[in-house]
Amino acid sequence: MPATRLLVNRQNREVDVSPDTPLLWVLRDTLNLTGTKFGCGAGLCGACTVHVEGSAMRSCITPVSRVVGKQITTIEGLNNPTLQRAWVEEQVTQCGYCQSGQVMTAAALLAENPHPSDADIDAAMSGNICRCVTYHRIRRAIHRAAGDGRHAS
Repeated sequence: MPATRLLVNRQNREVDVSPDTPLLWVLRDTLNLTGTKFGCGAGLCGACTVHVEGSAMRSCITPVSRVVGKQITTIEGLNNPTLQRAWVEEQVTQCGYCQSGQVMTAAALLAENPHPSDADIDAAMSGNICRCVTYHRIRRAIHRAAGDGRHAS
């Protein structure tokens, strides 16, 4: 089987995996990028969210063959200091397990909609589960990153 060529965090990588291997396992087990988490394995919880060509995608249900030749960005490669700082300032993280998926989804939202409403945020983030229930903090952090002054609410 020929090596699969991927573009991960702006670096060309070659992996020897089956084309139907979920991207999550290629990232974690083959490339040792462990910031992307396994949650449910069915694309329902959002812990495994990465960006593919800038769009949020569930890596646990995405076969690696689907992302060949596309820019893949993991939490390790995310360059959004404003969002990441907002996450810290709003003290979003408790256990932290879901946070890489939460941040990646929020970053994709802000790239598409730089000043989202509460309804926009709720809709975009609805597929990301946080067992610590930090949803209000997540919303405030997104508003803070958007610079709309609504983070204090």
